[in-house]
Amino acid sequence: MTARTARTVRRLLALPLLAGLLTGCGIRSTEVPTDFGAAPSRVPCSLTGSAPSAQSAHGVPVQVFLLCSSSLAAVDRTVPVPVGTPDARRRVIVAQGLLDQLAASPSPAERGAGYTTYVPGGLSVAGPGPKDPEDALRLSSAPGRLTPYALAQLVCTLSDSAATEGDGSVILGGPGTQPLRRYECTDDVRNRPGSTEPPSSQVTAA
Repeated sequence: MTARTARTVRRLLALPLLAGLLTGCGIRSTEVPTDFGAAPSRVPCSLTGSAPSAQSAHGVPVQVFLLCSSSLAAVDRTVPVPVGTPDARRRVIVAQGLLDQLAASPSPAERGAGYTTYVPGGLSVAGPGPKDPEDALRLSSAPGRLTPYALAQLVCTLSDSAATEGDGSVILGGPGTQPLRRYECTDDVRNRPGSTEPPSSQVTAA
């Protein structure tokens, strides 16, 4: 037997011994990857459920903006409006319904998804005064007294609703003859409601 052949034989004899040592150390080879299942995940600001009907119990479908993950997110609601209500009165009814929805505590499902609201309860709204533009809304408390989050929620909810002209803005003022301002809901306001104030401009009464 040559020296090369002897070395080859020794290598072949050593392979079973090496495999046994590896097995004894707890190292096993496998061709099937171990599957421990998907990592647990939680998707915030995600709600499931059926959308409200177009007209349910004499109500109209609306959306209100709640706070979730430091930004504003729209959720579906329904505001009761009696059939045959004149347009001017209808605007105020819808606006009051939106305020009430914003001030109400989010549902258990919404709270579980991370939704909250900063709009205080007891806030009421009235239509324009004698010298106000016809699309103005007067709150029982001046808009400037609201927290930045509450004002952002209010402006974004009202500015794209049946209570306003639907142009992305809303004219708001406090009670009586307090100055009116036109507020806008922008992408920056929706994304950073706590640090970005809704842009506004003064509205001159007639």
